[in-house]
Amino acid sequence: MDTLDELLPREKMLRSGIASLSDVELLALFLRTGTPGKDVMTLAKEILQHFGSLYGLLSADFAQFRGVNGIGLAKFAQLKGIAELARRYYSVRMNEESALLSPEMTREFLQSQLTGEEREIFLVIFLDAQHRVLQHSRLFSGTLNHVEVHPREIVREAIKLNASAVILAH
Repeated sequence: MDTLDELLPREKMLRSGIASLSDVELLALFLRTGTPGKDVMTLAKEILQHFGSLYGLLSADFAQFRGVNGIGLAKFAQLKGIAELARRYYSVRMNEESALLSPEMTREFLQSQLTGEEREIFLVIFLDAQHRVLQHSRLFSGTLNHVEVHPREIVREAIKLNASAVILAH
């Protein structure tokens, strides 16, 4: 029975927690079913190999999905929804926790905000003297490989918020 449970991501998650799942198992949990002649674990493995990683999968556009058997428009929309849920989760978490407690927390938040963007984005986090978040905003967006930044806009916003520090991300 243990051998069967090892093949089923849902049972493994319930027994050992969501963090115990590999990327393939996590994707299989999301997909739920395979395709005719292909079980869900094999399908998940092939999809991850095709995109190279979860990052590659979640940041792909629809044209890249068309060539993958087992992922249609519905799964594409669901995967994009998952990526957006993660971004919003970190945005809310940042506001609720209020302080940037570590470089790792800052990195996680910035990755959640910037991953999957099709254009260059310039994000600014405004902090008070205790490094509590006053506000974070996408001040500038640009083209595929260029964003024009106006320092005066950053300074103006920092003064308006009475910020003691800023974190700039691009």
